[in-house]
Amino acid sequence: MRAFVLDRDGWRLTDVPDPRPAPGQVVVRTTAAGLCHSDLTLASRSADEQRFALPVVLGHELAGTVVALGAGVTDGGDIAIGSAVVGYGPRGCGRCAACATGAENYCRAPGSRLPPGLGADGALAELVAVDLDHLLLATGVPPAQGAALTDAGLTALHALGRALTAVGLPPDEVTVVVLGIGGLGHVAVQLARRAGASVIAVDRLPAKRRLAERLGADHALPADADLPGAVRELTSGRGADVVLDLVGSGPSLAQAADLVGVNGVISVVGVGSGRLEVGMHALPLGVRTDLPYWGTRPELARLLELAAAGEVRVEVEEVALDEVETAYARLAAGAVLGRAVAVPGAGIA
Repeated sequence: MRAFVLDRDGWRLTDVPDPRPAPGQVVVRTTAAGLCHSDLTLASRSADEQRFALPVVLGHELAGTVVALGAGVTDGGDIAIGSAVVGYGPRGCGRCAACATGAENYCRAPGSRLPPGLGADGALAELVAVDLDHLLLATGVPPAQGAALTDAGLTALHALGRALTAVGLPPDEVTVVVLGIGGLGHVAVQLARRAGASVIAVDRLPAKRRLAERLGADHALPADADLPGAVRELTSGRGADVVLDLVGSGPSLAQAADLVGVNGVISVVGVGSGRLEVGMHALPLGVRTDLPYWGTRPELARLLELAAAGEVRVEVEEVALDEVETAYARLAAGAVLGRAVAVPGAGIA
């Protein structure tokens, strides 16, 4: 089968053996696989810096159809041959208190397993072997939507939910600033508006600001030196109650510190290499910082319900497997509007 592989010499589309399901696994024919900034981070590291052995098939956002069952998996259950599914990415021990609630993203046991695409072979391939208990049915959700929801959507939902809970105000009294209107940010705008909050979207690119406005942002502002003053003016001097930093760079974190108001929350979601100064006089009084990671299984189930009902939608750009390398270059340049999603069957006569 064809797969997009990261090895010691970089990444490339190549032929690899078809996967065989281990006990408790199924084989999924990939119908869509999302491309993420996390993949760019992996590719930027040397082979010696990786936490896992190379080569590995990339792609941690999966949608597909079940085509084969491993030992111990019986056909006729909720998930069977022919089922349309998406993958839940985080891998925990399955036994600790966090895992018992479906929050494998916060597994408390050391040495948690690496997710497909982030250490194990992932979804940027025609076929992928996946643990049955890490699949959810995706009835009524188009594959490209379902794939992008498993990380871009889930991470945005999880981060926003934690931040709104921490603020503790009625949502219609909350102002949320979303820094970076990319794959996660444009979903965060929709979810914040759906919750009832006022939304200020921030991005350096006009096209992404226009996307945010189209998706319901109350205001869309450029990421420039005038931003703190503009946010203060829009919030009657208070500043933002929630700042979702979906970039995580030094400049974006500095902006987050300038934008947040008293008793607010800075949620650092982006995987940039920036650092946020925390301490008395560094931030307004009462400010809390959060480092959310991915999301929980129940949250993904809820997000799929919202998508099936048309209440949240990912802006997707579909590409064929042989276009993935070019799509990653465009993603690195900030030229992708929404989420780039590979469709393995596209481009095949």
